Amino acid sequence: MVEISHQRAEFTARYFVESSVPISKAAEVIAGEQSSGTFLALPGETDALKNRARARVVKVDSHPPVLEPSLHSAHVERKGSPSVYYRGEIEIAFPVDNIGPNLPTLLSTVAGNLFELGEVTGLRLLDIDLPETYAAQFPGPQFGIGGTRDFAKVYDRPMIGTIIKPSIGLLPEQTAEIVDSLCAADIDFIKDDELLANPTYASFGERLAAVMPVLHRHADRMGRMPMYAINISGTIDEMLQRHDAVLRAGGTCVMVCINWVGFAGVEHLRKHAQLPIHGHRNGWGAFTRCPQLGFSFQAFQKLWRLAGVDHLHVNGIRSKFWEPDSSVIESARACLAPFVGVQPLMPVFSSGQWASQAPDLYAQLGSVDLMHLAGGGIIGHPHGIAAGVASMREGWEAAVEGIDLKTFAESRPALRAALSHFQSA
Repeated sequence: MVEISHQRAEFTARYFVESSVPISKAAEVIAGEQSSGTFLALPGETDALKNRARARVVKVDSHPPVLEPSLHSAHVERKGSPSVYYRGEIEIAFPVDNIGPNLPTLLSTVAGNLFELGEVTGLRLLDIDLPETYAAQFPGPQFGIGGTRDFAKVYDRPMIGTIIKPSIGLLPEQTAEIVDSLCAADIDFIKDDELLANPTYASFGERLAAVMPVLHRHADRMGRMPMYAINISGTIDEMLQRHDAVLRAGGTCVMVCINWVGFAGVEHLRKHAQLPIHGHRNGWGAFTRCPQLGFSFQAFQKLWRLAGVDHLHVNGIRSKFWEPDSSVIESARACLAPFVGVQPLMPVFSSGQWASQAPDLYAQLGSVDLMHLAGGGIIGHPHGIAAGVASMREGWEAAVEGIDLKTFAESRPALRAALSHFQSA
């Protein structure tokens, strides 16, 4: 094996691996497959080429083996199934010069054909780490947390918001009526549902035309523009045109369904955008729900930071989804954590949220740099939408001040009603 120079610029990726062959061998197979090597020796892969372009295995940590594979492999079966399947974590260093500032190629390198390798019966991208000079070549968030707060004029507390519901089926004037009621409650943030982009009965243009006068009227009253993340997901040309329409109309945010728009689409939008990009991660479960396959959120959020989203959904604690609360908190911490000079993301909590989650979120995050979105927790409040928004803010005031919710609610009717209504629901 050729000794590879450590003088070249590299970035690293860390993986969980399960394999029919020992983990050290599997690591070398992956390093070769994802750089200059293949399954057999080639005359063109000289020592000089390897030194320039081949990935190298940095670290191998073995875990206890298992008796059954996590994923089926016809390749393994053809060779005769082994008695055990090896597991471990590996770290691989890739040459920066193989890729340059190219997100699709970066993804093809760290999350490409290695998932297909026959020897591999489980694989998960756990983390990536880039040199700061390399990370700086990608767009990154344009506004991040601070810029978002400047647009919304909401400081020193979470941004309280909701989602337009029903998700699908409202006509433009019906959407405007709901927005009017939400803005009358002095809400900070509103977003379209991820399913709503350009239906024939409520096109993007018609919704924008119906909603923006309502937002402006309330902005004049409130002294700040309620931030509405309008879903502009579509082709690249459509997203650019829709972004510009929102900008011309005086809107302050656009939303994209990042997994389906794709890294290149988001990166192109980011380079054009003059508004914060709200990243909705719908479909994320397909990438992460199997613990022996896909991506960790730690790696996922770093890649979308590089692409340039400003906000990213992290699910909600005690939500309607499968994810444990500990994972949700870890995801939010990842968004807020330093990453080689790339701006942090504003984590977005949603799904089954109401005022009761505020103390737990604050206790575990120690930060108010987040969006806390409640659907039923605001719209379904027994005293109406304004009381729903007030109860969310009061829940956070209690959390930051370290006062028990029930005690805090004694002199706050909105919070008191929320505790009574939703805890018994």
